[in-house]
Amino acid sequence: MMKKNTLLELTIDDMNNLGNGVAHTDGFAVFVPGGVTGDRIAGKVIKVTKNYAVARIEEILSPSPYRTEERSCPYHKRCGGCIYRNITREYELEIKRNTVLSALRRTGITDISAERTVTDGVADRYRNKAQYPLSRDMDGNISIGFFSQKSHDVIDLEDCQQLPESFTRISLLFKEYIKDNKISVYDEISGTGLVRHLYLRTAMSGSILMCIVINGVSLPNEDSLVKFFRDKEPRICGISVNSNRKSTNVILGDSYRLLWGEEYLEDVMCSLTLRLSPASFYQVNRSVAEKLYSLAADKAGLSGEETLLDLFCGAGTIGLSMAHRVKRLFGVDIVPDAIENARYNAKRNGITNAQFAVADAADGEGLFAAARKALGDDFYASVIILDPPRKGCSRELLSAVAEHSPQRIVYISCNPDTLARDIVILRELGYDTDTVTPVDMFPGTGHVESVVCLRR
Repeated sequence: MMKKNTLLELTIDDMNNLGNGVAHTDGFAVFVPGGVTGDRIAGKVIKVTKNYAVARIEEILSPSPYRTEERSCPYHKRCGGCIYRNITREYELEIKRNTVLSALRRTGITDISAERTVTDGVADRYRNKAQYPLSRDMDGNISIGFFSQKSHDVIDLEDCQQLPESFTRISLLFKEYIKDNKISVYDEISGTGLVRHLYLRTAMSGSILMCIVINGVSLPNEDSLVKFFRDKEPRICGISVNSNRKSTNVILGDSYRLLWGEEYLEDVMCSLTLRLSPASFYQVNRSVAEKLYSLAADKAGLSGEETLLDLFCGAGTIGLSMAHRVKRLFGVDIVPDAIENARYNAKRNGITNAQFAVADAADGEGLFAAARKALGDDFYASVIILDPPRKGCSRELLSAVAEHSPQRIVYISCNPDTLARDIVILRELGYDTDTVTPVDMFPGTGHVESVVCLRR
């Protein structure tokens, strides 16, 4: 039986999507944080369970050919966001393909292949959105950055390689402003303090929406805050306050109030000009999202005669990018602001064959009732787009979709495990596929998007 503090010489056989190397000794799996496939290491066992052990690297005896320091970041070991910054990009893309395949295999699916991971070739400065938590320590020092891995301790960041440099400037200015003006910072334990998060979103033009999430209804000297940031960062086009007074991990509350400038951001994706409110869902990597939506449209096999149903539609981006290739489009989302944006986006781009409604896409009966109300009792969608959150689709929704009997279901997923689970369910309901395409929406991280077309 392996014991804690045992010293081992290990060869890393594989890596998982948590950034851990995986080694084996005497048939026992040993997870090695920071280990890279092909490393030979000296490690010290720091945890033992009946099924596996965890070892800390004491020395790298022979480094893996996949190991690199070129993508290093001074924060990534504590932050846990970019778990693949110590390996080559080529190997990262292969790991992500294998992550999707492994999820399928764990559900017993062995007859679906995974294509090469799609990428735009850009690994840094790709995110168009950031939500920075703030904290204050016992000495009154303010931190702004991201939570440390598996905790709510805020790492004070000077920079993040995923984000635009303009975000770094604004976040550091915001910390300076909060400190100089003695504005309180929210404390999760006591539920006291005012400022919770700084939320930034940018467009391809460089324009930036700034939203301050507070545990209250207003900030002190709001006019002074607006003047400070207008003078310091001319790219900011609008500043608003979001009120979230709930004791919750959910970042944004329901109430927004504009302090100055624009309420919305306009961006261009798939040749569409899109209006985005702070509450609207929008892919954080615009360039790769364009590739994803183009791929989804190709898999949908659109002829121009279809009615397309876009579930979890957000601001309408996916459906509107395909509107010129279908007879009509109907999208639903549970967020009223998102549907308002979707309707505006259709009008802004001269798209007349699209309708949108507020409905819970997870409620199969309700969403089809909303569609029939808008389009008539004879409503039939021959193609349905599913783009659910990480928890995937409920069996009830998948059953309702299958009962509607579309010819094709295009499923866009941000979680390979729930995608695999839902493919199993859809197979039982009469839909099948033979291939899935991974898409690298979040370089450096363990996350991978996938798109698959299931046919009746």
